[in-house]
Amino acid sequence: MADVAAIFKAYDVRGVVPDQLDESVARAAGAAFVEVLDVLGGPGAVVVGYDMRPSSPGLAAAFAEGVTSTGADVIDIGLASTDLLYFASGRLDLPGAMFTASHNPAQYNGIKMCRAGAAPVGSDSGLRDIADLVAKTLTEGPATVATPGHVRQKDLLTAYADHLHDLVDLSGIRPLTVVVDAGNGMGGHTVPAVFATGPVTIVPLYFELDGNFPNHEANPLDPKNLVDLQAKVREVGADLGLAFDGDADRCFVIDELGDPISPSAITGAVAVRELAKHPGSAVIHNLITSKAVPELITEHGGTPIRSRVGHSYIKQKMAETDAVFGGEHSAHYYFRDFWRADTGMLAALHVLAALGEQDKPASELFAEYERYVASGELNNKVDDAAATVAAIEDTYGGRDGITVDHLDGLTVSAGQWWFNVRASNTEPLLRLNVEAADRATMERVRDEVLALITGASVEEN
Repeated sequence: MADVAAIFKAYDVRGVVPDQLDESVARAAGAAFVEVLDVLGGPGAVVVGYDMRPSSPGLAAAFAEGVTSTGADVIDIGLASTDLLYFASGRLDLPGAMFTASHNPAQYNGIKMCRAGAAPVGSDSGLRDIADLVAKTLTEGPATVATPGHVRQKDLLTAYADHLHDLVDLSGIRPLTVVVDAGNGMGGHTVPAVFATGPVTIVPLYFELDGNFPNHEANPLDPKNLVDLQAKVREVGADLGLAFDGDADRCFVIDELGDPISPSAITGAVAVRELAKHPGSAVIHNLITSKAVPELITEHGGTPIRSRVGHSYIKQKMAETDAVFGGEHSAHYYFRDFWRADTGMLAALHVLAALGEQDKPASELFAEYERYVASGELNNKVDDAAATVAAIEDTYGGRDGITVDHLDGLTVSAGQWWFNVRASNTEPLLRLNVEAADRATMERVRDEVLALITGASVEEN
């Protein structure tokens, strides 16, 4: 029997197929989803989508069987990006399930779940209860009803594209040439629909849907997966490059020189645009984003609100504060006008609009939002994460001019630098992020903390 606890993470379900996640687990998850979210007492239906991985159609069909076995209906939207699934959940006001392992390697698959209106289902908001019911069903067998529900197909791709263009109109911008690397993921399905007409000429890279990822992993966080995009941008003299992850809910941006633009700079730029439309609004940023982000929000009349890392925390804060926008260092971008869900495609449209509404090249335009030097996220294996973090806090906590907080892991701040260390939810890793006013300071602090992490982990052995 599958180890359910091993594949139900803090925010979603992920596992190796079929060793950890198979159709029996998906079927049990469909039935559990209906019970925990009280679908029969509410909308009576669940919307289901899936990505291009070879196992996705079968897993999605099994999940649908689990849903209909309870008497609830399924709206099958077929091949979809995760943000297309969120659009369907919001537009139809139905809970939803998306079958994808996002940026993970080919042998993985998973389920991202949401409540009606694309509201999150996290560990403390239903996912743990679903996991318990799945484990019970796998042990005791499923229950069924006399009259099962029905599955209906619905194509929402055009409506999704139209909604995005209603939010960001590109019709008046200057012509742009943009290289898009879909990584053989779902961007190859959604980008042609979104850019079917208009002033943006798309140069496609790896648009063929192939969950075996024959060219590179669909994980733009890893610099080696951006190399082809960077080369193509330079080769064709493009104005910009865009890279989507496997389920196309995140978007990474490359300037005309082939250099990456940090997600923090994108967060700052989109925040400024949204605050121009909605003056005085709150904007959420997670605690790993650059210090420039809250500075920019404040300078443009908004209220910056700091959050823990993760979509369920961001979406909760947005709901509590009616924030217009939220951004993370991992290139997740959340919009109030998109049911507070994350959508890399809408962020990309904002970037294109910002670039096309003026004459500067991307490298100059977005340099205005890059004020500090960051290390990027550095992952380090440790044997005892809590002891390692405690050792780091003991080292820095007593120094003059130093402040610490524990909103998410440990954040240590000084006038010219800050760093955060957080334990992974799923692996024996500490994640380190460092930012400073200049590169020399960043590298000094980075190396000091890395030495403490290495030393602490060795001592714990």
